[in-house]
Amino acid sequence: MKKKSSIHHHNVILVSTPWPLYTRPSIQLGALKAYISKYLPSVNVDARHFYLALAEAVGYKRYHDISERTWLAESIYATLLYPERIKQIEKLFAREASRSSILKTVRLKPLTTQIKKITDTFIEGIDWSVYSLAGFSVSLCQLTSALYFIKTIKQKHPGLITVAGGSTFSARTTQEVLDLFPEIDAVIIGEGELPLSRLIDHLKRSKTIDSLPAGDGIFTRYTTPLPEDSNKSFYQMDSLDRLPVPDYQDFFNMLGSFQTHKSFFPTLPVEISRGCWWLRSAGGKKSTGCAFCNLNLQWRNYRYKRPSQVASEIDTLTSTYKTLSVAIADNVLPRDSSRETFKQLAALQKDLRLFSEIRATTPLTELRQMRDAGMQEVQVGIEALSTRLLRKLKKGTTAIQNLEIMRNCEAFGIASISNLICRFPGSDELDVNETLQNLDFALPFRPLNIVNFWLGLDSPVWQHPGNYGIKAVYNHPNWKYLFPARVTRILPFMIQAYRGDVAYQRKIWKPVADKVKTWITIYNDLLSDSSHSPILSFRDGRDFLIIRQRRYQAEPMTHRLAGPSRQMYLFCRHCRPLKKIRDQFPAYPEDKIVAFLRMMVDKKLMFVENSSYLSLAAPVSF
Repeated sequence: MKKKSSIHHHNVILVSTPWPLYTRPSIQLGALKAYISKYLPSVNVDARHFYLALAEAVGYKRYHDISERTWLAESIYATLLYPERIKQIEKLFAREASRSSILKTVRLKPLTTQIKKITDTFIEGIDWSVYSLAGFSVSLCQLTSALYFIKTIKQKHPGLITVAGGSTFSARTTQEVLDLFPEIDAVIIGEGELPLSRLIDHLKRSKTIDSLPAGDGIFTRYTTPLPEDSNKSFYQMDSLDRLPVPDYQDFFNMLGSFQTHKSFFPTLPVEISRGCWWLRSAGGKKSTGCAFCNLNLQWRNYRYKRPSQVASEIDTLTSTYKTLSVAIADNVLPRDSSRETFKQLAALQKDLRLFSEIRATTPLTELRQMRDAGMQEVQVGIEALSTRLLRKLKKGTTAIQNLEIMRNCEAFGIASISNLICRFPGSDELDVNETLQNLDFALPFRPLNIVNFWLGLDSPVWQHPGNYGIKAVYNHPNWKYLFPARVTRILPFMIQAYRGDVAYQRKIWKPVADKVKTWITIYNDLLSDSSHSPILSFRDGRDFLIIRQRRYQAEPMTHRLAGPSRQMYLFCRHCRPLKKIRDQFPAYPEDKIVAFLRMMVDKKLMFVENSSYLSLAAPVSF
């Protein structure tokens, strides 16, 4: 049956449903609204960041705690979608909520009753009849909430064209989504600017979607499915130069309507690039990217903005919305232009508070440029402190490089909010033992967050399970609590599970989890005194060096290095192979050099890996 719509207007509404971070406007909505408004000026675009309204209504702390846990977030709207499944969903919710100090006493039924009332009131407060199209951005933790919105709206406005897009959808799942959820008229694969513009332009002319040709990033139930690897599955810009500054005014209008005590200063999301250059190539060879990652399936190729474009965009956004916190949304920063980008950001002479994800190979000079521009928090792609495991993860980095970037962040006062992946399939006791040994050298630095491996749809591990000792892959069992069997049998969800060495991984990685808990205790204790210097630090006296090594529940130790010892220690602030150290100090016998380096390693003042050495003490002032 053809989908008709009596459209006499060109109004579009874009919606972001719970549960994104409430402290940030949706970059997806902001980017799409700005692009359509610029290149289709006859189209009026409204952006509704509903998740912010819900956060204000249920309380920011409660919202935050739910949004941090995928299964909690998806449980709530799954109950509204499938009220007959509440008993099954309650089991999952109770199990997950018991791990939260804020939510452990919360019951699912009263919570969903409250959230349904808030959601339905919001939906009823919008005149959907004035819009020709409603677009929904669906990423992590937004699947059930978006489905509830679309179903509820379509029941009252069946002629409204509903479109879903975002990282939740891939070419692999498009047909199943359209078959299982008839309320969705179209799905956009990949970045949305060009496909959504194409769809809007088509509706202006034909008033129906059944005649829309397949491909170019848009799929409907009326189009013939394309092969998963078809170039027509994506329709993206060759360059990011034409992207306008994101439009977050709707978010700030909503925030401005709240009572004063519920107001806050949001963090502005920006993007410098799209895609991942590590996915494209590694050492001149074709790479599949990090083995565990499925974050870049919505893009083809790596593209980035010019430094001047980035600086101008951040300057405009911070001046427009009068806030200085900025989160760079990239999965990886550009290799060629980052230093110039942060140099230009520093030249803005604004006290920016920046966050970004960075590679462990980020050079010291570039990290300094970031700090000078306002970088206060980073997520470094560390993932492991075992080089043996890093090879399995396909990170292209080593443990000594990870320790170096951790030390440099400590020296610059940049908080490294980074992860340590445990229970990776195919990892073994040698990986664990190397991790445990190397953790002793990481103790002076900010602790890593334990993240147990989870299997992502279409990640390299998922695509080649046999390479990792996996016998079978399937939807994560928790989806069976949330969705009927007719859905879980057919639709591949982004969070997968596997059969293999799960019990073995849980057993061998427990000592690492225990040691990280101790690490957190030690780090927090040593930073609780009045000293603001790094736990392991040095002061340079020009011809001598004093290293201060603070210890847990013990007096600090000090070490004085003079002459060639000082020079060697400073030379190894960047990891150096033994041959380079010998070449740098040809006047000193190799046995004395090796004896000094070994002593430094024994005292945990240096780290050694494959005959390369790294000094671990950070300068007091950098």
